[in-house]
Amino acid sequence: MKGTAVILAAGHGVRMRSALPKVLHPLVGVPLIRYPLKAVGEATGETPVVVVGHGADAVRYELGDEARFAVQEQQLGTAHAVLSAEAQLAGRGDLVLVTSADLPLLTTATFRRLLAAQAENTGPLTMVTIISPDPRGFGRILRAEDGSVTAIIEEAQATPEQRAIRELNVGAYCFRSDWLWPALRRVKISPKGEYYLTDLIGLAVGDGQYVQALTLEDPSESIGINNRLHLSEAEAALRRRINEAWMLAGVTLIDPRATYIEAGVKIGEDTTIYPGTHLRGHTEIGKGCHIGPNTILEDARVGAGCTILSSVVEKTTLDDNIKIGPFAHIREDVVQTVPIH
Repeated sequence: MKGTAVILAAGHGVRMRSALPKVLHPLVGVPLIRYPLKAVGEATGETPVVVVGHGADAVRYELGDEARFAVQEQQLGTAHAVLSAEAQLAGRGDLVLVTSADLPLLTTATFRRLLAAQAENTGPLTMVTIISPDPRGFGRILRAEDGSVTAIIEEAQATPEQRAIRELNVGAYCFRSDWLWPALRRVKISPKGEYYLTDLIGLAVGDGQYVQALTLEDPSESIGINNRLHLSEAEAALRRRINEAWMLAGVTLIDPRATYIEAGVKIGEDTTIYPGTHLRGHTEIGKGCHIGPNTILEDARVGAGCTILSSVVEKTTLDDNIKIGPFAHIREDVVQTVPIH
């Protein structure tokens, strides 16, 4: 079955207390929204639709032609936001992924699993859940004896027994498209004046349809960004993911907790990174290098066998077997071919 995707990015993000739209706050050097954009795009093979509202012009400018856009003129809830994308998506695929721009750690692999699960589901939707001792204010999942989801109970409405449930709603879904668009029009307005996407679970169950849950294996994928504390938690989790991937790829990190590698960096095998090192932007490092300690590389191209000690290298290309530092600052489109001490 062919899938398409909607990314919800219209909210104000008032708890960030920032003039910058929440979805453009940097996470390991990359705006938040670029993580779900990449993940759902790779999972579906289609250009996602991003629903914009607050800060729409800034989001459009950042993403350019990497996304299609739908505008939610009034922020009337998540169901209303998805409905804003109907004109862009209706008839374009059998399945529709729905996720939020402030869920940056959900992976391509998870979205592929979600698509596959819904493709096999006899019911109209599959949702993502986690098992966690920390509820973080998420809605609780109620299940029937056959394992189907019967309801999502929001924390404020939950009984003490329901609050003890540790299966939580993450906020990512896959819908059968022929069911989704009519169902969105059946969602009733809440007492707060909004239309909630979670009400679709109740509609499906009321129709006698099976609602399936896909439980995350890595709970860190569910970290959502509502404030700067959450942003720091996601930063730590994503840095750990990036560092682990490089170590498994043959790069030595002497102290991963004190090593900062942004998502766009490339590193060759048998390179050693020492503590206090920051690798930023589109930096590329060859094989067998020694970088750090206390070194910053930003948009630098470093050949094989180089040593850079306690220095800053910006927008510079280094040939193989170059030694830099300590305490050098090399910058702005220099091609370095001889050792500097």
